[in-house]
Amino acid sequence: MTSGADSELLLWDASENPPRLNVRGNWTLENYAALGEQIALLRHRSRGLAAARRNVDLGGLAALDTAGAARLYELLGAELAGELAASDALSRERSALLLMVAKAMEAAGKVSQRRQRSAFIEIFGHAGVALEIFRQQILALLGFMGFTLDALVRGLLHPERWRLTSIVAQIHETGLNAVPIIALLNFMVGAVIAFLGATVLANFGASIYTVNLVTFAFLRELGVLLTAILMAGRTASTFTAQLGSMKINEEIDATRVLGLNPVNLLVLPRVLALFVSLPILTFVGMISGILGGALVCALQLDISLAMFLTIFQDQIELRHFLVGMSKAPVFAFVIGVIGCLEGLKVSGSALSVGQHTTASVVHSIFVVIFLDAMAALFFMEMGW
Repeated sequence: MTSGADSELLLWDASENPPRLNVRGNWTLENYAALGEQIALLRHRSRGLAAARRNVDLGGLAALDTAGAARLYELLGAELAGELAASDALSRERSALLLMVAKAMEAAGKVSQRRQRSAFIEIFGHAGVALEIFRQQILALLGFMGFTLDALVRGLLHPERWRLTSIVAQIHETGLNAVPIIALLNFMVGAVIAFLGATVLANFGASIYTVNLVTFAFLRELGVLLTAILMAGRTASTFTAQLGSMKINEEIDATRVLGLNPVNLLVLPRVLALFVSLPILTFVGMISGILGGALVCALQLDISLAMFLTIFQDQIELRHFLVGMSKAPVFAFVIGVIGCLEGLKVSGSALSVGQHTTASVVHSIFVVIFLDAMAALFFMEMGW
C-alpha cells in the first residue's frame, strides 16, 4: 500500500506485524514538496503509523540531504530520529546529518513555543522585570544618598578638606550660566498663565484675580518646579557626562589608586554647588514668572505695575514664598546625587555614557515631580 503518488519515496507495508515503513529513493531538496505531501497523506490515512514508526526500513534510501533529513525528522519525531541516528541503520555521515538537523529543529520548536505565549503573560512578564529594575534603582539611589550624606557630614566636621576652587567653578557652571534660560522660560510661562487666567476669569468678572493666580502659582509651585526640571535636564546630564567620561578614561580609578575618595573629590563639590545655585535660580525664576504675568496684566487687563505690586503685597503672604524656597535644597540634592550616580555607573563605551545621561535626566525629572506632588499634599494638609 503506497502513501502517495511516488511509491519510490515512502511505502507503508501493512501486511507485516507491526507494519513497516519503507523509506526509498532520493530524500533531497528536489523532492521536498512531494515528501511533505506523502507524509501528510500517510498521517491522514494510516491508523497504524505510530506502530510503523518503530519498524523503519532505510535500505532503499538512495540520497539524503538537509531537506530530506528535515522531512525524516518530521516523519519520525525527535525521539525516534535520535535513536535512528545513533543506530547502524544509516552511514556515519547520514547519521551525523540527521542528528544535526534534529537538534536544530528541536531548538526551533522551543523558540516557537516561547513566542506562542499569550500576550497577557508577556505583559505581566515585562511588568515584573520593570518593577525589579525599578526596585534595584531605588535601592541604589537611596544607598548613594546615604553615602553622600555621610561624606557631607564628615566634610562639615573638617571644613579644611573642602575643595573651594572646585565648588566655585561648579557654582559658576551650574548657577551663573543657567540664569538666562531660567529667567526666559519662567517669564514666558508666567505670561502664558496670566493670559489663560485672564481669559477664564473674565467670564466671571474676576479678571483682577489674575494677579493672585500668577503670584501664588510661581511662589509655591512653578518657580521652583520649572527651575528644578530645567536643572535636571541641563545640570544632571552634565554631571553624568563628565563623570562617565572620567570613568571610561579610568581617571576615577586613578584617584582611588592615589588614595583619594571620588565622592569627596567629584560628587560633593557638585552637590554643594547645586545647594547654592538652585535656591538662587529659584528666586530668579519666581521673579521672572511674576514679571511675565505683570506684563500681560498691564497689556491685556489694564492693571498697572503699581497696582499689580500693591495687590501682590497686600494679598500674598510670605509663607507661600517660604514654601516654594524650602523645596529648592531638596531638589538640588536629588538632582546632584542622581546625576553623579548615573555617571559613576557608566562602563566601557560612549554608548553607556549616552544611556546613563538619558537615564539621569529622566530619573531626575521623575523624582522632582514626585517629590513636588508629595510636598504639595503635605503642605495642604498642614494648612501652610
